Amino acid sequence: MWSAMSETTSTAPTSADVARLAGVSRATVSYVLNDTAGGRVSEKTRLRVRAAADQLGYVPHAAARSLRAGHTGLVLMAAPEITFGPLFNEFFAELRAGLRDHGYTAVLYGTRGDLSGREIARAWAELRPTAVITGVTDDLTPEGVEILRRSGTRAVLSLAERPVPGAHSLLLDQSAVGATAGEHLVARGHRAIGVVMPTDATLRRFSEPRLAGVRQAAAGARVEPLALDYTESSAAELAARWRSLGLTGLFCYNDEYAALIQAAFQDAGIAVPTDAALVGADDLMLARVLRPRLTSVHVSLPEGIALADLIDRLIREPDTPPETYRIGDATITVRDSS
Repeated sequence: MWSAMSETTSTAPTSADVARLAGVSRATVSYVLNDTAGGRVSEKTRLRVRAAADQLGYVPHAAARSLRAGHTGLVLMAAPEITFGPLFNEFFAELRAGLRDHGYTAVLYGTRGDLSGREIARAWAELRPTAVITGVTDDLTPEGVEILRRSGTRAVLSLAERPVPGAHSLLLDQSAVGATAGEHLVARGHRAIGVVMPTDATLRRFSEPRLAGVRQAAAGARVEPLALDYTESSAAELAARWRSLGLTGLFCYNDEYAALIQAAFQDAGIAVPTDAALVGADDLMLARVLRPRLTSVHVSLPEGIALADLIDRLIREPDTPPETYRIGDATITVRDSS
């Protein structure tokens, strides 16, 4: 059986095969299939080369392309193994498209909580990424930056609340999200404010700074953290004890938790905003379609295309000293729920 299969297996087509079929040089095939032809190849020739490649089933070899370019072209975004929401998904889609326009391939890499910073950096380095973005994770250390640099990574960026020595830093102040929500609720006269704290441990890097921001903005008011699972039963339990808590306003962590809570409150006969003023965060489409419409903190993430341009520049200029960029301004979008 095995010998019969091997006799019918053909070798993979090469760029030389494509060149012969299209009647062009291998260099022309490389120009066309790697999108580096510029004005050197006519449209007619380009179409002929692509038709030949399709006919033969030829796919360029990524490793060979990496050898020519001097790097893999892989941009790795490291992220904790959590379910991301629409805001991050939209951001990553834009970033991926922008990087693709520059000739890079963007991939998400789920980090593991049982690894040390050194071990995580070594795991990233094994893939020989051209650039690493430690998005929404705090696993990057100065030693990790050095490990990546020594393995050939040209640009290391940290998307976090504090700079990481040796890395380019995109500073996202999560406490400002909570402060913006707290300022709004205080301005509306609330002096007893609840703050939803998701029980998912991977969200603590967001929820704890947001709680601190509410406390700072609502100094002198009562601020009470409320642990909540992202389940209907947990939201129903909160609704059942809401009146006994003596709270009047609630910062719901984000719009998705706010929608869960608003539905539970409505089922329990708790009027929004009369009995409970709700504020979400991320300002998703969801906030606009809820009834009553949800007041939400709008967070301005960097445009994916602009970040892709920055990454491309840092890759092409790997000796650029670490730079710091402040991103993510928080503003309140006031609607009916507060």
